Amino acid sequence: MKKLLTGLSAAAMMMASASYADTTLKLVEVITSPERTVVLQGLVDQYEADNPGVTVEIVSLPWGQAFEKLATMVAGGDVPDVVEMPDTWQALYAGSGQLASLTDHVAQWEHGDTLTDKTIAMGSQAGDLYMIPYGFYLRAMFYNKKLLAQAGIDTPPATMEEFKAAAAAVSKLDGKSGYCLRGGPGGTNGWIMFGAAMNGTNAFFTEDGVSRMNEPGSVEGIQFMIDLYQDGSAPRDSVNWGFNEIVAGFYSGNCAFLDQDPDALIAIAERMPAEDFAVIPMPVGPSGKAFPTIGFSGWSIFKSTEHEAESFDLIAALSSPESNSIWAQRVGVIPIHEGADRDPFFQTEQFKGWFDTLNGAQYVPTTMPTYLEQWGYFASTTLLETSQEALLGQRSAQDIADEWAEFLTGEYAKWQAKQ
Repeated sequence: MKKLLTGLSAAAMMMASASYADTTLKLVEVITSPERTVVLQGLVDQYEADNPGVTVEIVSLPWGQAFEKLATMVAGGDVPDVVEMPDTWQALYAGSGQLASLTDHVAQWEHGDTLTDKTIAMGSQAGDLYMIPYGFYLRAMFYNKKLLAQAGIDTPPATMEEFKAAAAAVSKLDGKSGYCLRGGPGGTNGWIMFGAAMNGTNAFFTEDGVSRMNEPGSVEGIQFMIDLYQDGSAPRDSVNWGFNEIVAGFYSGNCAFLDQDPDALIAIAERMPAEDFAVIPMPVGPSGKAFPTIGFSGWSIFKSTEHEAESFDLIAALSSPESNSIWAQRVGVIPIHEGADRDPFFQTEQFKGWFDTLNGAQYVPTTMPTYLEQWGYFASTTLLETSQEALLGQRSAQDIADEWAEFLTGEYAKWQAKQ
């Protein structure tokens, strides 16, 4: 009997191996850059080596068109198994029932209990886990020490007014600009942070559910951004700049300030000597506070997949403490597992601006209202188009603020009706 069982077991293993050999998982990445794709491919290669029956096809979507391209893929039935899910899209896909719950998978995962509370909270919608975040992005301000010195500025700015004055001073230098403004795809964070800083609060809605985006302080913050561009403190073509352009604008020495997450540090540190730049917290507004955005992205599984178990195995491999440490260091995010922040890599002067932000009472991290189903559309399309119109002088700050507030108030009412 024992020999029979052994033979059956061997046969079963051969059948399973043959079955896995036919398994191809499609993984779509949406926050695409050459460096990130290399890191992701390396982790996937290791997963395939450990799971010889599974092949992973990586589809890289350009970030500027990723929202529309993924939506088109899904609508056309070309649905991936695993997707890189930005926080701004999570409510849309989870709220419409298109994502598989990861709650039971994580409960049975050997590393599930070392995920931080923030990781679980951020990856959840309506009490169910639909994403394993791969790290967190927190805004801080990069500055070029040499350009500030050439402009006669002794200390980096701590307030919005000091920042505006410093950006203007640098812009007087031949061929230089003060601020690497992100006027193109992904520029939502700047408008939100500057509006909140000038308004003295990062609350998106009043107690009555009315958007605060068109309150006088918020409009002042929007005008602050418009003025930076129209007064010449930002490059003329920055109205169309996305992530790659603003980062290149900084490390090439064309502009002195850049507000970004730790992911920008990767490319900058490779191209600038450490002594030439530093990172400080975002400048505070009239209230004495700043409201840097904190965001995240992660890995989700589409419910339509025929390979949910294998898809989670892939996510688990990408999210293990070892893999997440590699990802966090190479891509530039705050890690997701407990104790990971004690790694010597994160105890360097390069990360000082972010840790000062986390430890300073005057810096209040801002979480976007990603629970609104249409927040992804608002951030990727509505805000992008209208803010560019304002930068080009085609619309006023009050005009676009009113449009944003009307849209968000309506979306909040829809969300409240479902609670």
